[in-house]
Amino acid sequence: MPEQGTDKDKNSQKKPALLSLTLPLPPGINEQYATVDGHRVSTVVARKFKRQVHDIVHSLIKQGTLQDELHDQFRQNYLALFLDFYFATPLKRDLDGGLKITQDALCEALGLNDNKVVNIHLMKHIDPLHPHLYLELEAISDWSFDKEYILLT
Repeated sequence: MPEQGTDKDKNSQKKPALLSLTLPLPPGINEQYATVDGHRVSTVVARKFKRQVHDIVHSLIKQGTLQDELHDQFRQNYLALFLDFYFATPLKRDLDGGLKITQDALCEALGLNDNKVVNIHLMKHIDPLHPHLYLELEAISDWSFDKEYILLT
C-alpha cells in the first residue's frame, strides 16, 4: 500500500506562487527624476517605463497567464523580488539604480503595497545586443518577522 503524505508534505510539494517577466531595462537613477520649478518630478523616460510594466502585467491578466489565484497569493503574503539586469556594458550602470523604479512599477501594476517586499536579490549580467530585465516575483507564505519583536499595526 503506498504511503500517504502529511498535509505538511503536500504543502512543501506545492508549486511556488511565482510570476516571471522579461521587461525593458528601467532608466538609470539619473534619468528617473528632473527638477521642475524646484520640485522633483518623474521624467518622461521613467513614466514610459512604468507604463510599459503596467501594460505587460495587464496583458498577462487579459491572457489568463496571471490568474486570480496567483494574484491573491501576492496580496496575502510577503514578497520576494529577484531582478536579473542584462546591461549593454559591464560598468556603465550601477546594479541597484533600477531597483526602486522597477519595484514601484510592478507593485503599482499589481495593486500591491511595496512594503510587503521582504527579500530582494539583484544580479548583473551583460547582453550588449539585447539589454533587458528578467524579473521574478514570489509570494512567501512562511515568512515572519523576528520572534523577539512584536509587530504593531
